Amino acid sequence: MGQTMRFVLYNIRYGTGGGKIHFPLRGYLRYTGKNFERIAQFLHSLNPDVAGLIEVDAGSYRTKKINQAQTLAERLGQYHVYRSKYAENSLTNRFPIFNRQGNAFVVRDSGHKETFHYFDRGMKRLVIELEMEDVTFFLIHLALGSRLRHRQLGDMYDLLQNVKKPHIVAGDFNALWGEQETRLFLAATGLKNAQIPNMPTFPSWKPKRHLDFILHSPEIEVDQCQVLNVQFSDHLPIVCDFTVR
Repeated sequence: MGQTMRFVLYNIRYGTGGGKIHFPLRGYLRYTGKNFERIAQFLHSLNPDVAGLIEVDAGSYRTKKINQAQTLAERLGQYHVYRSKYAENSLTNRFPIFNRQGNAFVVRDSGHKETFHYFDRGMKRLVIELEMEDVTFFLIHLALGSRLRHRQLGDMYDLLQNVKKPHIVAGDFNALWGEQETRLFLAATGLKNAQIPNMPTFPSWKPKRHLDFILHSPEIEVDQCQVLNVQFSDHLPIVCDFTVR
């Protein structure tokens, strides 16, 4: 058996908080304030080997030009991998605020290699591949539209065909129908769901929908996987301890 690792998946909503709001955009436009500090302390307490972070601000007015991924990595004494979730040549990536919105890994091990892929369709297209010595991670944030999500999962299937190492596919799947939406993808790829069924992660103050997933190849043995009840974002974080066989 290999070494046990801890992976944390968390949609941090750009650090703007997770309160009950009736106007969705209002929550995304707020300053991060003290809430980002709470997220940093929380992640530090978990001491992850790898953290996959969705909705990270790389330095807009919300954070007073501070890159959240870099800041979190420095607080944990680790390294970070960040990229905008919109394609570089896309119209969306030319707008203020939007061009500072992305996803990131914070990783303990310096011996890693990152590759950035993009789906052919959708506004959010980024796939971050983080290859480590024994395991490869993929971090995704799927489209809101169901047809686009299914097409993006098809692209993800194609990408996985070239992966030789044990691997984990994790992220915000925006799966409004929960496990039902991942059933075909799991059957096609042979991946397994690290979480117990019906483990809702959204909204954090009254979880009803299972939007966030950690999927793994058969060589990975999950020791424990749990959703933590903290409300620093509109999503709940997932902590997964696993061993690569």
